[in-house]
Amino acid sequence: MDNHHKHRKSIVNRLAKIEGHVRAIKKMTEEGRDCNDLLIQLSAVRSAVDSCGKLILKDHLEGCLIEAVKSGKEAEMLKQLNDSIDKFIK
Repeated sequence: MDNHHKHRKSIVNRLAKIEGHVRAIKKMTEEGRDCNDLLIQLSAVRSAVDSCGKLILKDHLEGCLIEAVKSGKEAEMLKQLNDSIDKFIK
């Protein structure tokens, strides 16, 4: 892992928790649990995914963007960042 992605370990850990949570929701669904319970759990997963996205954005801003500025590729990186934000915040 390169040193300008300082949040990657935390991101991987959060994704593992999200994966486990989604598996638990699937099991709840198979067991016929109440729709309200399922919706509450899905809301928690959505929030966790958004939080993970924020960490990835921090990595991008604190690492990738800084590296792009140092190497003179800031215009290309800003375009890529704008595209990524547009896709993430649909």
